Amino acid sequence: MAPKSDSAEAIVLNFVNEQNRPLNTQNVADSLQKFNLKKAGIQKALDNLADNGKISFKEYGKQKIYLARQDQFDIPNGEELNQMKEKNAQVQKQLNEQKKAISETEGEIRNLQSNLTLEQIRHKEAKLQQEVKEMEEKLVKLRTGVTLVRPEDRKAIQEMCSEKVSQWRKRKRMFKDVWDAITENLPKDLKEFKDELGLEYDEDVGVNLQSFIGLLQHGKKRTRDQ
Repeated sequence: MAPKSDSAEAIVLNFVNEQNRPLNTQNVADSLQKFNLKKAGIQKALDNLADNGKISFKEYGKQKIYLARQDQFDIPNGEELNQMKEKNAQVQKQLNEQKKAISETEGEIRNLQSNLTLEQIRHKEAKLQQEVKEMEEKLVKLRTGVTLVRPEDRKAIQEMCSEKVSQWRKRKRMFKDVWDAITENLPKDLKEFKDELGLEYDEDVGVNLQSFIGLLQHGKKRTRDQ
């Protein structure tokens, strides 16, 4: 007599047949947790199914291994196996084609998403037009000789810059004096020693004192000319 479809034995039998591989009680219990079946109940169901010839089992020491009865399955012959292999190859080919098509579609979607919408283009165009207008207004003022920086502001900036450059020159000279005194009889390579200390010269960071001095002198000359 077949077990009822909603009984523990029916659930266990259906699972063992679906898996069609060696299973122990713990394997079955872990997989059937969603049915709220206790391990003891599953063990009983497995033993009853084995005793009634519904499933096969083998004992390995104290552990039993359960397996679906193989005589209930249709075993394909050589010709059927070849047909199944051919069909599987066709399905695999179709799957690869579908994956390729999906990948291409996803790439097209990404390209479309990276493009600006019409609303975004209009917004960017308006912003650029405003920037062009502001630059044109500034250019007109420069061409008509309008002073964009007040003389007192220019003078204050020049004085501050001159002070900073003076401090720069002074500290650069002080560093050179100290460095020469320290390294006068140093047996080490000076470049390696500098790297060890983490020191950086002006040229290491892309600046040049003389260029700032020249800029200051040029600014003072323009001020005198005006």
